[in-house]
Amino acid sequence: MAGQPPALREMIGALIAEPTVSSVDRHWDQGNRGAVEQLADWLEVMGFDCRIDPLPEQPLKANLTATLRPEHGPATGGLALSGHTDTVPFDERRWSSDPFHLTERDGRLYGLGTTDMKAFLALAVEAARGLRRRDLTAPLTLLFTADEESGMDGVRDLIARHPEGLGPRHAVVGEPTRNHPVHMHKGMMMEAIRIEGRAGHSSDPALGRNALDAMTVVLNTLVTWREELAERYRDPRFAVPYPTLNLGHIRGGDNPNRICGEAELHIDLRPLPGMHPEQLQAELGERLRAALGTGAEHLKLRSLFPGHPPMDTPREAPIVQAAEALTGHPAEAVAFATEAPYLAQLGMDVVVLGPGEIEQAHQPDESIAIDHLQPTVELLRAFIHRFCR
Repeated sequence: MAGQPPALREMIGALIAEPTVSSVDRHWDQGNRGAVEQLADWLEVMGFDCRIDPLPEQPLKANLTATLRPEHGPATGGLALSGHTDTVPFDERRWSSDPFHLTERDGRLYGLGTTDMKAFLALAVEAARGLRRRDLTAPLTLLFTADEESGMDGVRDLIARHPEGLGPRHAVVGEPTRNHPVHMHKGMMMEAIRIEGRAGHSSDPALGRNALDAMTVVLNTLVTWREELAERYRDPRFAVPYPTLNLGHIRGGDNPNRICGEAELHIDLRPLPGMHPEQLQAELGERLRAALGTGAEHLKLRSLFPGHPPMDTPREAPIVQAAEALTGHPAEAVAFATEAPYLAQLGMDVVVLGPGEIEQAHQPDESIAIDHLQPTVELLRAFIHRFCR
């Protein structure tokens, strides 16, 4: 055991101070290397073997895989504590304090990423403080990823690098759940639907081809499909027990006296477990082309990012049973998406569990309650004891 990292509060503050915004908008998008390298420095002095893997074509973004293996025992298996290092963009004018400076008031810590989810990264390091290889019977892995908030490119790269699996058998993803275990969540898809028209003088419709007329057909088709999906798929374990389809953004045309030359709609679709993004994308295209008829030649579809699959870890999985026993709460289902289904593809049974409230995520004045920190450290140590000691 070569040394120890700084105190917990100092670690949280150092991570908050590292800007790591992820965004599909290049104006906002940043790297995460500063945070990853800081975490690696702390974990290396604790005896962890650390590997930093830059993302292909994104050298300023990287994943960190840090593993403490037993002196005598398996090189794979054990537990992963996993979290993403990036945050969403922010509007500093709506913050009461500097988003990149950890600020305490009213029993809470404020800063960009405190809840979603930089505090968890520091808590995972704190939970591993003092562990030695001779204490372990199975490996402990701390897995910290890039780019979760925009396209989940970090965890996708892990799958590409490790097609046979990453090594850990069980995983806790520390997204904010009030430390209540989550074993199911919906997937997430965001699709763009574009209609190419032809502009012309509004006094004569024959002078052009109005993209908004065709978009009206698209909108009506989507509303009907939304109702059919809600009837076809149901899961009462979710608070909203059906897949949702949100008509989120539309733009088109440039002036009332011009025939609209182009229009684009963005939708958000949240599938239930058992529904597959690829099949839904295919059905979307089939329905729209059928509704538009000959006008379908002017339809263009694209995904705003690759669809995220739903998560469904069986309740009888050891990690779910342990989470229920350690927290005293039954495993739940939630609507938001996480990296959990991708970790499942890497060979892990996964539970989502972390401090803080999802309502704090992506909000100005994001914060986490101070009195949630130490109980989370003890909870994570209990997971480590259960699966690694």
